[in-house]
Amino acid sequence: MRHISDKEHTINKRLHKLYPPEIADRAVDSIVDLIFKYKSRIKSSPYHLSEKDIILITYGDQVNRDYEPSLQTLKDFMDKHLDGVINSVHILPFYPYSSDDGFSVVNYSAVDPKMGSWKEIEKISADYRLMVDGVINHISQFSDWFKAFLAGDPYFKDFFIEVDPSLDLSKVVRPRALPLISEYTDDKGETRYVWTTFSKDQVDLNYKSHRVLRNVLDALFYYVEKGATLIRLDAIAFIWKEIGTECVHLDGTHELIQLMREVLHEVAPEVIIITETNVPHHENVSYFGSGDDEAQMVYNFALPPLLLHSILNGNTETLTAWAKTLTLPSDKVCFFNFTASHDGVGLRPIKGILTDDEVNVMVSRVKSHGGLVSYRTESDGSQSPYELNCSYIDALTNPNADDEVRYKRMLLSQASVLVMPGVPGIYFHSLVGSRNYLDGVKHTRINRTINREKYHIDWLEEELQTQGTLAKTIFENYKKLIAIRINEAAFNPFGTFDFLDLSPKVFAVDQHAKEENERIVAIHNFAAEEVVVSLPDSISLPLTNLLATGIADFPPTDAKVTGRTLTLQPYQMLWLKGAL
Repeated sequence: MRHISDKEHTINKRLHKLYPPEIADRAVDSIVDLIFKYKSRIKSSPYHLSEKDIILITYGDQVNRDYEPSLQTLKDFMDKHLDGVINSVHILPFYPYSSDDGFSVVNYSAVDPKMGSWKEIEKISADYRLMVDGVINHISQFSDWFKAFLAGDPYFKDFFIEVDPSLDLSKVVRPRALPLISEYTDDKGETRYVWTTFSKDQVDLNYKSHRVLRNVLDALFYYVEKGATLIRLDAIAFIWKEIGTECVHLDGTHELIQLMREVLHEVAPEVIIITETNVPHHENVSYFGSGDDEAQMVYNFALPPLLLHSILNGNTETLTAWAKTLTLPSDKVCFFNFTASHDGVGLRPIKGILTDDEVNVMVSRVKSHGGLVSYRTESDGSQSPYELNCSYIDALTNPNADDEVRYKRMLLSQASVLVMPGVPGIYFHSLVGSRNYLDGVKHTRINRTINREKYHIDWLEEELQTQGTLAKTIFENYKKLIAIRINEAAFNPFGTFDFLDLSPKVFAVDQHAKEENERIVAIHNFAAEEVVVSLPDSISLPLTNLLATGIADFPPTDAKVTGRTLTLQPYQMLWLKGAL
């Protein structure tokens, strides 16, 4: 096996692609030192994703109890309610931060003291697989790194990207309608013009400095040492910059991700890299690389808006047609499927899938449900809707509708995620059916606050224990669905799959477990009316209905399906298990 110092080692070759020879050689030396530093500190053990992997997405201070670290409160909640149901947790940035609810990190190697300490993180990672954020495109303007840069510390002189403000940067793809270049005053009183993709408080790091790469890798290794087995690379599409280009999805970006994965795998090959690239679908899937060298999981960003569009219209034709195009470059990678997250429902991923008119109708519907919309600046200076800001349950259903319709539609959307090929991610607010947090938006004046409400644990526990509350209904039925999914080999994220055209009102997924000679045909009625479908002859009978006991107040149905004609009530789901 080649040593990294060997010019033919892939890490060495990648570094020489990114940097001039002399700098690349220094980078090799620093990375060898890092690997040596952590190899004795990190205990590596193999892990393979399976149908049992479900990831809860939550803030570290999502639930709070007086006089207790919120990370401890979160673990207590998970132990009480989710043990044996959800095995993994993505804790959104729990580091000290200055804005953006954690995504403007002040110190990569610390835990926000309001949430707790590394002790609480390690307790969580001892019982749950832990996903952490690598917020490594940018860092807070109040970080020690940026302060040292402004102070003229020579070590940090090239940590950030200074730009002549007169340069033409019109080609750069903009994720937000904010200035790309921000002004700062250094310790000498001089004005510095620095690249800020997302906001003035989120200063982009300069990866053309090998010292930046080395320090970021140090932070990622530290997370692994503390128990992280999945690392989410936030906003990673923008990480490499070249003046005169769009500065998104550049070759250097892909090279960096591949390098980071390979370096981490020198110490902990079980670590999974997941890329967060909220961009058009065909661009998003490029982060799978060859299927063996880049991200092992990619966010399936087109899924949330397509599910929303389909349920609002009671029509699944576009959703099914898109799903039929889903392919993977190997059996070593998979999608990360979700409907909601700390951000809103991104609209860029459906560019070219839905028409502008269809998007505008969806925007209007969400606004009528109390939701908000965020905009981005296009290259011609115009603005277009970038993101729907709304709790997912309110995006799906008008506030004046009956709760029965509300929770059936919500569970339909969440069940659709559970049967999609890949690993499901469940946002805390989706799990408990949270509504729009409009009071929070009034306070922060930030649209995304609408889906980021934090709860006192006593209030939430009462909601979950009181018969008839929306939270209890969603929570209990959601857990029933998860409990079924995690015990069926056909839902393995690396299995084979197909999407069936049974009806324009139905979304049907056929998942296979070839080694067990099993299949599950999941049929979901997206319409507010009864639908009759016929199973194709290629599906062998009989089938066992895994949802026979009833979900979301649907009446119990026959456990055995022996005929090909099926009748589904409005928003009803059937998960049918049989032989291949």
